[in-house]
Amino acid sequence: AFRSGDLVVDLVRRTVTVRGAEVRFSRREYDLLRLLVAHAGKVLTHKQILHEVWGGDTDVQYLRIYIRALRQKIEADPEQPAHILTETGVGYRLRATD
Repeated sequence: AFRSGDLVVDLVRRTVTVRGAEVRFSRREYDLLRLLVAHAGKVLTHKQILHEVWGGDTDVQYLRIYIRALRQKIEADPEQPAHILTETGVGYRLRATD
């Protein structure tokens, strides 16, 4: 399982635990989180993420909406994210394990 602070993602069981409580995700939210986990510590560009999760050219605005939804569910303070970090003008990065 992937662990970073109070976030635990078990890709085999498809479970996500935050601060000890299991959190539910839509299929697309989970796909996005799974992609970030698979590349933890690396910056993924907007284009890479849209291609992998949406299967092609989708408006980057969708991505921002989903990133916001993920942050609402996994961050202690979504306005000051500790897990899903924005690389301005490039994309997003999931903080690697501690």
